[in-house]
Amino acid sequence: MPDLFDTPDDHSQSAPRPLADRLRPQTLADVIGQEQVLGPEAPLGVMLASGSLGSLVLWGPPGVGKTTIARLLAKETNLHFEQISAIFTGVPELRKVFEAAKLRRRQGRGTLLFVDEIHRFNKAQQDGFLPHMEDGTILLVGATTENPSFELNAALLSRAQVLVLNRLATADLERLLSRAEKELGKQLPLDGAARDALVAMADGDGRSLLNLVEQVAAWKVTEKLAPEALTRRLMKRAAKYDKSGDEHYNLISALHKSVRGSDPDAALYWFARMLEGGEDPRFLARRITRMAVEDIGLADPRAQTVCLHAWETYERLGSPEGELALAQAVTYLALAPKSNAGYAAFKSAMDAARKTGSEPPPKHILNAPTKLMEQQGYGAGYAYDHDAADGFSGQNYFPDGMKRGIYYRPVDRGFERELKKRVDFFAGLRAKRQSDRSRN
Repeated sequence: MPDLFDTPDDHSQSAPRPLADRLRPQTLADVIGQEQVLGPEAPLGVMLASGSLGSLVLWGPPGVGKTTIARLLAKETNLHFEQISAIFTGVPELRKVFEAAKLRRRQGRGTLLFVDEIHRFNKAQQDGFLPHMEDGTILLVGATTENPSFELNAALLSRAQVLVLNRLATADLERLLSRAEKELGKQLPLDGAARDALVAMADGDGRSLLNLVEQVAAWKVTEKLAPEALTRRLMKRAAKYDKSGDEHYNLISALHKSVRGSDPDAALYWFARMLEGGEDPRFLARRITRMAVEDIGLADPRAQTVCLHAWETYERLGSPEGELALAQAVTYLALAPKSNAGYAAFKSAMDAARKTGSEPPPKHILNAPTKLMEQQGYGAGYAYDHDAADGFSGQNYFPDGMKRGIYYRPVDRGFERELKKRVDFFAGLRAKRQSDRSRN
């Protein structure tokens, strides 16, 4: 009796195939985009030309060709292509894959093992690949959407080259759209603006674009559709955003640096991108308050207050109304004068504290609540600043024998311009008092 699972159905060749499958590239030259890894002088181009393909980790967003590239690498190097997913594969299945690869190797053929979502394997499972990579049983090609630096073992990374695949550019998606229309034998019933809207909906994902094209091609319409009609018929694609993954950190970094760079429009864009992706506004409230402390500081002391009031307003109003208060705080921060002098001063003081952590304060600024402490010299010679004519004694408050530290260096911007005058004023008075004491 024939095996129903292994014997192809007589009608399988005539069954409809998804457009993405029909347009799957047959050679690496057919792959759209990713010139930075596939070009003649790019890593894969050089490896293939020299006949020395090594283990790889392909890092990039969904729908940019990771699986296709791995499959074509096996084809062009005459290696057996074996594909597994870290989501569905456990240790017993891995053992079977390795044993089959060993048998294949004894028969004279190598194995390219493609591991999708490789970051899902734990440390022990990742370590299990190492001996088989080292003895040549497998050539590993892993695919991940997460930053390999955080998700993969150092030992595995040291044996594989990480190649970064980018989201497809608009021009790449337009080429893919033209290729799809050629395969379909007709143009989509869209006007120019609607075509642009369709490409934008794909959000850099080639597979998503082909799925959208397949939907539109099946519509029975007599006239070209405008963007409004297109968006009514298609559900808007949710932006790729993982609140606990790499994209989360990329977007908060973009927001923070836009604020630091005094660009309110870019800052509001990244703020909106995170909200649109489902980010918790409370996380954003905390982060923008941190920006006020870290990048504005005393150049505009009101910035912290603006952020805290915006945070409180959000807590009282909730979403979506309270998000406007946070957006206004972002705008205020972007336009505020910038200074990290307070942040730098704190880090310098912490560094000095770590190096001199056991040094006691000078005795003249210690209280003497007991007779014994008074006999030990606690408080002796302390100058009460309010008794000085200008309210400043100029005494030393650092540990005896420690060189005076200068940590706070205010910038000549915003309110810190005024603070700089005060710092310079007291520095001058301090030098004068020390000079007077040395003469006496």
